[in-house]
Amino acid sequence: MPQITIDYSDTMENAFDREGYALALHEVTVEIAAAKPEACKTQFRPSTSTVFGYEDPGARGHAIVHVTIGLLAGRSDETKAQLAQAALELLRGHVAETAFTVHASAEVRDLDASYRRFDR
Repeated sequence: MPQITIDYSDTMENAFDREGYALALHEVTVEIAAAKPEACKTQFRPSTSTVFGYEDPGARGHAIVHVTIGLLAGRSDETKAQLAQAALELLRGHVAETAFTVHASAEVRDLDASYRRFDR
């Protein structure tokens, strides 16, 4: 915990400072949600297929980034909203200007009660 997953259009490959974003997001998550630094884990998942509205997908005029942060239960809705907003604000600083439109979103959710983990 926290489990952070970032799905993004592969058109952003050269415009998205993923490592810098993850490290900054870990700091904000520790600050806002009282997570432990060593517990923050981020996985990036590029998507080769992004479809936006009625646009021809081959036009590649749009890119999507969605940040999902899973936390152990117990944070208030206000804390979750504050963290989601901070995740979006940080994203602005880690995505370069592009010829395509970037659509970004973030959500913070509780991990299910069945969540378990191990380290090896």
